Amino acid sequence: MVAWRDLDDAESGGSELHAHEVLTRWAAAGLDVHLFTSRVDGAAREVSRHGYVAHRAAGRYAVFPRTALLGLSGQIGAGQAVVEIWNGMPFFSPLWFRGPRVAWLHHVHAEMWKMVLPPRLARLGGLVEARLAPPLYRRTPVVTLSSSSRDEIIEMLGMRPDRVSVVPPGVDPMFSPGPGRSPHPVVVAVGRLEPVKRFDRLVEAVAELRRQRGDVECVVVGEGSQRAALEALRRSLGADSYVHLPGRVDPAELVRLYRRAWVLASTSVREGWGMTVSEAAACGTPAVVSRIAGHLDVVADGRTGLLAGSRAEMVAHLRALVDDEVLHARLSRAALERAAELTWEATAEGTLAVLADESRPHRRRRLGRGAGN
Repeated sequence: MVAWRDLDDAESGGSELHAHEVLTRWAAAGLDVHLFTSRVDGAAREVSRHGYVAHRAAGRYAVFPRTALLGLSGQIGAGQAVVEIWNGMPFFSPLWFRGPRVAWLHHVHAEMWKMVLPPRLARLGGLVEARLAPPLYRRTPVVTLSSSSRDEIIEMLGMRPDRVSVVPPGVDPMFSPGPGRSPHPVVVAVGRLEPVKRFDRLVEAVAELRRQRGDVECVVVGEGSQRAALEALRRSLGADSYVHLPGRVDPAELVRLYRRAWVLASTSVREGWGMTVSEAAACGTPAVVSRIAGHLDVVADGRTGLLAGSRAEMVAHLRALVDDEVLHARLSRAALERAAELTWEATAEGTLAVLADESRPHRRRRLGRGAGN
């Protein structure tokens, strides 16, 4: 597998967790699994983790050409197959590996380029994603997380519908219902503090909700480049006392926060799924999320949570869930039932099935050549 970031990276998120959970189970099933990714500051260049080996091949951006060189020289792909995680900028694996190959593409990045890069680089990133890369990957099976993301991949990137599969992510069993719900309304959000997550919109929505109902509290878990901006926004709104930015928290504390919360919120503009929504749901906490691809699948609107198409709608939905105990209880039950259907074992099996299907023709060709010799 080739991927931009490793799980130990300070900026790792859902994509890295997804890869780790799947590779752990592939390794446990007997596969010899190697992950090639970028370096982690102050960490070893190679590490064994839960049965697979992570090779930190180069720096944050040099990892792309370095991986291609390793592929061309046979140092990557010497085994039976390659899985590429296409996270914005592709590794162009069709150019350097001819064997069984699958790409994992969680979502189209589209306007995200403008959020994180200067204008010229943003235009280049968008050009590579939408124009240059797709023709190279049209014969490559693509695995994504949700049906709505699949629709965008087909429509916006021109991928062949018969080559794009959906395999939802799982939920760790540690996320489960338990005691500890706050006596007053608490809105929890979890994710990297980066522009795509648009946590500024959530802070503004909570500030408006607070003016309507003075006992609302908000906790935004995560770390990232937008911390200073969010802290400044919090001060300008006079929200220091009820909007909290604790940074990253350990798994036990995250479970505690999900159980404490009345609502899980997400104002992101791009998601392949929204794994924090599923995690909170597994703890019995319903969600209010932006109406985007990915969220359209993780939240069944009006059944497991509520979808918001504007800030006004976000505020109204949050208010409904903190005011209406009957609505909250109904959505909580349905969210819990939905989350129970999501397991990492099913995710590992589903992604491996796509790779196995792609491997069969290659295996038949190899056997045919062997018989001819």
